[in-house]
Amino acid sequence: MSGLAAAPSAQTKAPRGARRGAWGTLLHNPRGLYAVIVIGLLLASCLVSLVWLPADPNQSNVYDAWRPPSAAHWLGTDGSGRDLASWVIAGSRVTVLVVLGAALVSGAVGLILAIPAALGPRWARESLAVLIDVLIAFPTLLLAIMLAAVFGGGLAIVVAAVGIGYGVSIGRVVRAELRQLAGEDYVLAARAAGLRPGAILRTHLLPNIAPVFTVQLSLSMGLAILAEAGLSYLGFGAPHGVPSWGRMLAETQGYISVHPEVVLWPGLAITITVLAFYLLGDALREAMDPTLLARGADAARPGPVPLPGEIAP
Repeated sequence: MSGLAAAPSAQTKAPRGARRGAWGTLLHNPRGLYAVIVIGLLLASCLVSLVWLPADPNQSNVYDAWRPPSAAHWLGTDGSGRDLASWVIAGSRVTVLVVLGAALVSGAVGLILAIPAALGPRWARESLAVLIDVLIAFPTLLLAIMLAAVFGGGLAIVVAAVGIGYGVSIGRVVRAELRQLAGEDYVLAARAAGLRPGAILRTHLLPNIAPVFTVQLSLSMGLAILAEAGLSYLGFGAPHGVPSWGRMLAETQGYISVHPEVVLWPGLAITITVLAFYLLGDALREAMDPTLLARGADAARPGPVPLPGEIAP
């Protein structure tokens, strides 16, 4: 009898993943934990670089050229005697600035395009759908180079080009998601009840597209880092004298056959950070999507307990 009495409590016990919440699920996911640690280190490096650096990243000293890693120079020096560790740490400021700026611009552009393209009148939906298809075929790097040729290079041009380019991609994905949700029964019931379109969008549609929107936004952050590095490598990104991982690659590429370590550090910084944002999007989708959480809860829920004499299902 004691075993039968304890069985119902085992059935009603909530699965572990459902009890953690979105934040707990994110941290218990190895990909999410890696992303949180790397992005946390990036933000910490950015904040620390504002008040302290091992050395001036732009200070050259020919007597310190090609120093190996040591207590004075953690990652060594380049051919001009500049401290590589200081350059990498200071370069995190440009990365954070570009990531935040690109996220704001691309998110705003994506929603501005997606909402009327999915919920507007027919002429607006068809016109914006064609406009999105045309803009998405335009390379982002080419757009950035054109803007830089007209207005001059700089981080503002990088943020604008990356935000517009990847915002169109976000708009395309979010538009399709909104179109699908607009035909759901609970949305039709809200309309029949007299709820205003703005209220329906705020209470029913936007919360349900949040997982998809977050994934696309995190991908745009990772791509923004690559775009900034590529544009700085070509000379259209961070201005001269501003530490940047892409500019560091451009200035040290000529020594890759002699001193490959000077290219290794900025390359590793870019790779590890971009991977973190990609994995963050995947982990956030699993943590925020209610259908995935419900699916995991159903899989973890135990089946019915057989009575004495019955065969277990």
